[in-house]
Amino acid sequence: MRVKLTVQQARRWVTREIVAGNDAHLSSRLADQFQVSRVTAANSLRKLVNDGWLESSGGTRPTYRLGRNREIAETFSLPGVDEHIVWEHKFRPWFDLPQNVLGIAHHGFTEMLNNANDHSGGQFVTVLMRLYEGNLVVAVLDNGIGIFEKIAQAMDLPDRRLAILELSKGKFTTDPANHSGEGIFFTSRMFDQFQIEANGLHYDHDVRDKHDWLLEIDRPATGTIVYMSIPANSQRRAREVFDEYTTGDNFGFDKTVVPVRLARIGNENLVSRSQAKRLVARFEGFKTVLLDFTGVDEIGQAFADEIFRVFANLHPAVALVEIHASPDVERMIIRARTAGILAAQPHGSDDSGM
Repeated sequence: MRVKLTVQQARRWVTREIVAGNDAHLSSRLADQFQVSRVTAANSLRKLVNDGWLESSGGTRPTYRLGRNREIAETFSLPGVDEHIVWEHKFRPWFDLPQNVLGIAHHGFTEMLNNANDHSGGQFVTVLMRLYEGNLVVAVLDNGIGIFEKIAQAMDLPDRRLAILELSKGKFTTDPANHSGEGIFFTSRMFDQFQIEANGLHYDHDVRDKHDWLLEIDRPATGTIVYMSIPANSQRRAREVFDEYTTGDNFGFDKTVVPVRLARIGNENLVSRSQAKRLVARFEGFKTVLLDFTGVDEIGQAFADEIFRVFANLHPAVALVEIHASPDVERMIIRARTAGILAAQPHGSDDSGM
């Protein structure tokens, strides 16, 4: 029985065959593989050439090689996958990229594959790397517990949505003995777009318009998908991203940017001390924290006081810097800081000279 051969089926099969070195007689073998006519197979290959997935040479008996567009996808059992070997032997050789973009791809690919191996608790992971019309995509999919549920359990959070707040801060890991907690933070800032889907939640960090979005989605509650994309002609370098958030002679990860709106659950207003305590948790591990108030029009007095007076007085070595604050938010911050300064002044001093 003959079946319909889709372009995607043909592309993925042909790519695997070329990568494996089986590039001879592709047309006849494609026809046999999918039980289609030789004409159908030849037409499929011709379309792949026209769309940039293949290049051909040789006239009536053409030979094929990968074109400017390419996609490699492999599935591995967990745990036990070696991210460096996978990168070096199965993916990197097939992508001709500028060194700076290749370095970013290497970092994101190996960091996210290692996370799936060490943390997901899944049985398998699929890795995809795709170059299409000048845009590079790297995706890592596992069938584990889901990253947001994993973090919520580790930190005893009341809601999975707060796990994204912890990821945005950086320096978070459920396995501090073996991981620094820096992988997702730096990776999300190297790529133009960085997304995570897990546990019915979608997190999107976009470097181009500097936003962080959290959406609830109708997807399976288990498994994690990490999606990363960057133009192949990007001028960004991994070293520049590290330098932006590291200081001192030891290049320590001492500076972070935290979207304040991620401290909200749903549509709640940021008014309470408990919300503020969630926000400032682990801030003491940084020298500078930029609090990004984009999307937050106002905050409550108790919320501001807990951050800019209580926490600030307890941790004077941590510089709290607000950015993108509305006039109403700024007034509340000034009020809290002023109260902190007044509280720190000595009382009952006698300046009369008597």
